[in-house]
Amino acid sequence: MAWRQLFLICLSAVALLSMLWEGAAVSVGPRQVAGQEAQEDVEEIFMQESDALNFLKKHSKQSPRFQDEVNVENRQKLWADELRREYHEEQRNEFENFVEEQNDEQGERSREAVEQWRQWHYDGLYSSYLYNRHHI
Repeated sequence: MAWRQLFLICLSAVALLSMLWEGAAVSVGPRQVAGQEAQEDVEEIFMQESDALNFLKKHSKQSPRFQDEVNVENRQKLWADELRREYHEEQRNEFENFVEEQNDEQGERSREAVEQWRQWHYDGLYSSYLYNRHHI
């Protein structure tokens, strides 16, 4: 089914292009003039075959890079890596400081809660917890 559809699309495209080509030739004038103009357009767009072959021979291989270019490129990569490393180190330090502050605050709240509990439950008979340990 797909092959049949593809074949019909190609066939209709070829028919459409042939009709457009004939219509353009008729609208310009006689076929000789249209053919000459088409030949001139082709010559303007495309280069000569020998020029194209010379161009491809010269540019088919990648030109060698000079050591200065390689050094500059490597320096740029190293600089970008250093910036990335500094950024991540700064982010890690900020996060570690944040976590440390959170832990300190949590410990302080915990100590305050324990102290409040001790004050609430202290009946005056015993000394503070640190001095009331039972030694073996």
